Amino acid sequence: MHKNKGIVHVRKSRLKSDKVMQPTQKLDAIYWQGRYEAGQTGWDTGQITPPLREYFMQLSEPDARRILIPGAGRGYEAEYLHGQGYSQVWVADVAPDALAALQTRVPNFPADHLLLQDFFAFAPTEPFDLLVEQTFFCALDPAQRPNYARQCAALLRPGGTLVGLLFDTEFSQPGPPFGGSAAEYRTYFEPYFDFVHFAPAYNSLKPRQGRELFICLRRKS
Repeated sequence: MHKNKGIVHVRKSRLKSDKVMQPTQKLDAIYWQGRYEAGQTGWDTGQITPPLREYFMQLSEPDARRILIPGAGRGYEAEYLHGQGYSQVWVADVAPDALAALQTRVPNFPADHLLLQDFFAFAPTEPFDLLVEQTFFCALDPAQRPNYARQCAALLRPGGTLVGLLFDTEFSQPGPPFGGSAAEYRTYFEPYFDFVHFAPAYNSLKPRQGRELFICLRRKS
């Protein structure tokens, strides 16, 4: 795996978990970098999605929020927030090409906020106020979903927010992406979060309409 100038390389470790559902391939950094190199990025919308843009428009105090976007891909959400004056936005991904794409589009995005990082091994010195979910959860081996919810809670301050979109559908082809249901997802998040909003998204992109949940969850104290 090659290195890109300006991207912060953070120590990664392999998460061990019992498999409840086997993906067709090992979904590691090599796999995702290979997808970018081959141009196989069907999840990439080329823009911030309407539900997240509308949510961000309701926020205030840009400099008072520490925001993390894990599994950020090419980072359209980070680009939008940066353009709105949010100076404390970090993105994390395991594919160097994904981070390099954001760095190329937004040259003044802080280089030390581009983290080549295994989400499950991330242990920052300060917690975040907001975590943004956009097609990361559905890209994970489903066996990792309980660990995902636990790690989101660990990365947030008490009262911090997890916001984003989850697919509320099953897919006919082997994942990723992996589908699921609202009832299933509740079981992962309920131990750690209070549910502020957890309902079908009304303003999804057209190809995803009727198949997404918009979630806004507050970490329990």
